[in-house]
Amino acid sequence: MLKAGIVGLPNVGKSTLFNALTRSRKAEAANYPFCTIDPNVGVVSVPDERLAVLQRIAKTSVVIPAAIEFVDIAGLVAGASKGEGLGNQFLANIRETDAIVHVVRCFEDPDVIHTMGAVDPVRDIEVITTELILADLDAVTKRIEKTQKKAKSGDKEAQVEMALLERLSPHLNQNLPANVLPCTDEEKRLLQLFQLLSAKPVLYACNVAESELATAEQNPFVQKVAAYVKAHHDAAYVPISARIEAELIDLAPEEAKAFLKDLGVDDSGVSQLIRASYALLGLQTYFTAGEKEVRAWTIKKGWKAPQAAGVIHTDFEKGFIKAEVVSYDDLSRLGSTAAAREAGRYRLEGREYIFADGDVALFRFNN
Repeated sequence: MLKAGIVGLPNVGKSTLFNALTRSRKAEAANYPFCTIDPNVGVVSVPDERLAVLQRIAKTSVVIPAAIEFVDIAGLVAGASKGEGLGNQFLANIRETDAIVHVVRCFEDPDVIHTMGAVDPVRDIEVITTELILADLDAVTKRIEKTQKKAKSGDKEAQVEMALLERLSPHLNQNLPANVLPCTDEEKRLLQLFQLLSAKPVLYACNVAESELATAEQNPFVQKVAAYVKAHHDAAYVPISARIEAELIDLAPEEAKAFLKDLGVDDSGVSQLIRASYALLGLQTYFTAGEKEVRAWTIKKGWKAPQAAGVIHTDFEKGFIKAEVVSYDDLSRLGSTAAAREAGRYRLEGREYIFADGDVALFRFNN
């Protein structure tokens, strides 16, 4: 299961957000730095309204949603790349994740300490990004020293690696994260092997005050983040109120909806954040639907039919013959499997078929 790491400066609402995401109180949330030292880990269901529709069509009581893992990582500080604030341990925790959810404080509150004295989300983003880049520069320098000799001896793979490293080093030296370095598909695969922190995809969670959730896009801090991350990171952002989300933990779904409606919003910020994190990880969903269960299966975008079958069982991939596929849109519009078949919306797809998000599938395979 792929992991998204929740990072940010101390006291920006990371642990409160983690508790809301996991609907738990696993992470201690308090008004002082380094409240979280060991990372908390939680598996989170991906909200998907399509499951309820498929459940009605399949007439089953069992629904299994897709899931991703979130890791609550302690607050980084300036100097983390040199070991400040237990930095080495925290950077190692980030290295083990597949993507980063960067929580940025976008609210004023004199009762909540800001470790840098005042609220400035762009500065906070730059502090964290710089620490990741500095750690990467150290790793790249060591890798260059290790790879140079092999490249000079005529090793073709080492020469390809050196060419990328020689572009990467000055790029990082300009305080630019590795994830905005223009790369070919081959270079992207190579970059993954380097395990660089700033190469990970990033989503920014703008933590606003409870009173500003309905008008978050007008919040000047959120507007600054939106402009900055688009220009410098080509990244998305999601406004959330971690404190409100934490209050929803103990409410039943209908009560939570009513509570949000009173605040002037239709959807939980956490739901939006989970879906955005799922997309950030390059994931999409296909479904199986029958009397036994309706289930969402997680695959990488661009996967072909045998790979998609393999997430159910390796035997499905090895013995793959065909995939019987109907799109969710067609199935939900027609209202039943029988109607979809009669309308000719079911189709047989072979090994080269690339699964689309929302496909509903039945696999034929040899045992």
